Amino acid sequence: MTPFVRRLVCFCCLLGAAACSSPAVKLYAQAEHLNLQALELSGGPYRLTAFYQPGQTGNKTLHVYLEGDGRPWQRGRWPAADPTTHSSLMLPLLGLDKKPALYLGRPCYNGHAADPGCEASLWTSGRYGEAVVAAMTAALEQFCSSHGFRQLVLIGHSGGGSLAMLLAGRLSQTILVVTLAGNYDIDVWAAYHHYLPLNESLNPARQPESGIPEWHFLAALDRTVPPDLFLSALARRGHAHVEILPAIDHHDGWLEVWSQILNRITE
Repeated sequence: MTPFVRRLVCFCCLLGAAACSSPAVKLYAQAEHLNLQALELSGGPYRLTAFYQPGQTGNKTLHVYLEGDGRPWQRGRWPAADPTTHSSLMLPLLGLDKKPALYLGRPCYNGHAADPGCEASLWTSGRYGEAVVAAMTAALEQFCSSHGFRQLVLIGHSGGGSLAMLLAGRLSQTILVVTLAGNYDIDVWAAYHHYLPLNESLNPARQPESGIPEWHFLAALDRTVPPDLFLSALARRGHAHVEILPAIDHHDGWLEVWSQILNRITE
């Protein structure tokens, strides 16, 4: 166990048994099991948790993994005290990647919900807002500069796919965007589920096309982001490649096909 993780676990245990099983502690333990380096990156006024795998020496392309929205709401009615995911999909996918790879958290996630400047709007109505996108952009620019990465492949699941598309237009190093069950049009998605509109967020579907190649993988059994919701709109994007993967739902089945997708990305 690394000193950083050991301190985190000891601290949470001082707060009580419930804290020891908190989503953030589980995430750190999962990352350590995969032998990833735990980092804290600066995103303007926010601290962002990241996990890094150096991968192949000399490779100047970084794969960036972006998690979904986690648990922004409690019972669908009240903003959660901590939006951190209870079960990471992206860390196991990163674990299969042999290239340099970074799991980049969002502001106020992964144990930072009580940080200065963090408020519930940053993981509810403003989860894809300017503050979030700007913080993640700043963190990635700084990381690429300090580690010598010249190209980025942005890989996002669900709401992480939304952020991948929003970040791509701001990071000139981006050469490819990959979304897995990505929430392309947040207005259409919220209306479909009868959710509150994400009024403080940026909608990827309303942003100018960047010209960066995009690969969008949708899940045939997905009820959270049904393929029919965005299929025709994505197909109209000039640089987009869209596929529907059978026998996969919103969360389950991605691990089994990820190595094959990775091979196609690296080609």
